[in-house]
Amino acid sequence: MGVSTSRPEAGIAVVTVDFPPVNAVPVRGWYELARAVRAAGSDPAVRCVVLTAAGRGFNAGVDLKEIQRGPGHRALIGANRGCAAAFSAVYECEVPVVAAVRGFCLGGGIGLVGNADAVVATEDATFGLPELDRGALGAATHLARLVPQHLLRILYYTSRTVTARELHRHGSVWRVVPPGELLSAALELAGEIAAKDGSLIRLAKAALNGIDPVDVHRGYRFEQGFTFEAALTGVADRHREAFVSGRGRPSRPSRTSATDPQEEP
Repeated sequence: MGVSTSRPEAGIAVVTVDFPPVNAVPVRGWYELARAVRAAGSDPAVRCVVLTAAGRGFNAGVDLKEIQRGPGHRALIGANRGCAAAFSAVYECEVPVVAAVRGFCLGGGIGLVGNADAVVATEDATFGLPELDRGALGAATHLARLVPQHLLRILYYTSRTVTARELHRHGSVWRVVPPGELLSAALELAGEIAAKDGSLIRLAKAALNGIDPVDVHRGYRFEQGFTFEAALTGVADRHREAFVSGRGRPSRPSRTSATDPQEEP
């Protein structure tokens, strides 16, 4: 359990996240992920990184139970900083990052995928930000890199999800494949990238980040301020407690997809 790195092919590093049962990542996990991605990208022998996950889905966001158990706002601050570190590591990785997504990709998962250079997903993959139903805000900065502006707002306000095929139509998912073909499809794309000159691929990554119209670091940090404001007013605690206890939203039923995972006790 945790974050591991393997080298299945020359020039490619595969970073795998594994936090059962649903990959709701604890604070330490976000920092582990950040270190693994940065280490892989800084290795001169690596020219492409594949980011994937074991278990039931790609990512269910932060571990809300950890936040609820922690005294005061220490765990919330830790989660905010850990997510920022992991998202930045993916964005700033010296080589391209291919996200290989199976099942659900929610909350912090959107931050990872939205900062990746390419996305390969399975036919059953779904993407969304149920943040409002969890008493938080954030990662709209990264969802905006996957969908058009008005769809972003609908998804954010309603906590609905979109499928991999819908994102493929928008051009933000490169390929949609059966679950059993996910890693091979991701490695195929990574292999094509890794066949390039290592120095040039690093320069290309730096150049593309340099002309990016969105400052992902500033955007996400701005959003985090509203997450903390929600925590200080108490509204965040009410929603997190309702979710962790299995009662759903405190006001009315959620409109999220049925694929939205409920973390096991």
